[in-house]
Amino acid sequence: MYLLKFDWNPITGIDIIGNFKLHFYSLMWVTAFVIGWYIMKRIFTKEKISLEYLDPLFIYTVLATMIGARLGHVLFYQSELISEDFFSIFLPFSFKGGIQFTGFQGLASHGAAIGIIIGMYLYRKKYNYKSLLWILDRVVISVASGAVFIRIGNFINSEIIGKVTDSSFGVRFIQDEYYKNQIMQLTGINDVKKAYAAVTDNPQFSELLNAVPYRHPAQLYESFSYIFVFLILWFFYSKTNKKDQTGFLFGLFLILLWTVRFFVEFVKEPQGDEYINWFNLNTGQWLSIPFIIIGLYFMFIYKPKHVAK
Repeated sequence: MYLLKFDWNPITGIDIIGNFKLHFYSLMWVTAFVIGWYIMKRIFTKEKISLEYLDPLFIYTVLATMIGARLGHVLFYQSELISEDFFSIFLPFSFKGGIQFTGFQGLASHGAAIGIIIGMYLYRKKYNYKSLLWILDRVVISVASGAVFIRIGNFINSEIIGKVTDSSFGVRFIQDEYYKNQIMQLTGINDVKKAYAAVTDNPQFSELLNAVPYRHPAQLYESFSYIFVFLILWFFYSKTNKKDQTGFLFGLFLILLWTVRFFVEFVKEPQGDEYINWFNLNTGQWLSIPFIIIGLYFMFIYKPKHVAK
């Protein structure tokens, strides 16, 4: 019996003009940033920080997240793009074999984390109203909430899928199993949407459906876990005096989020070439360990040299 037994074969976006498609994954990113903005606005209002600093913070955060996530993916998982399709690294288009709008795909959370830290450093240099760690202690609350929606977007896209499972959790990712051209060829249906739909709706193609294995919905595992990461951070910020302990919330965020990532990696399929694969730990797990160690440092060891402005 499968507790989550269902077939995942969704429409991933809305066709607008030609090859342009509004991806629901992109909408999840927009949702993440908008909710993050409202959380930071509430924090700024509560702590009597001028809202004139909020919009620049939003812009720095968006750019730092997207650039860091994209470069992180390329460096950690898909370095061949540097030589094979260089401009696709920075633009939401693929130029290999013709120009095709792809949206922003191939984004790594480790790269996003590094990008956000660098972005906040640059933001702090221009807007010197609080310390860098004061900003990071609060921005990570918004980041944790955003992570919930990003993983939902990954689920919609049938990407970052889990390993095959015979446990009580299992989802069949139809669109991950069969590529667009492949599914049209196998079904004889020239419309890719109708071809995918036929796999689950038409008994004639039951063999194609049965060939799709059940997998862990790793994206949902992460998304659900990040809800608790956000709630824990918000509790410590709003209900305790830990927000006044410089670096504590930033450290707690690093420990909670990357511990979740470390353990979920055990049920994930590789996201690309595994450049690091030591002691049966994959690239994502090894990249998570330094963040956890840094988090422990800021929670239990770090002492500010002076009182933040």
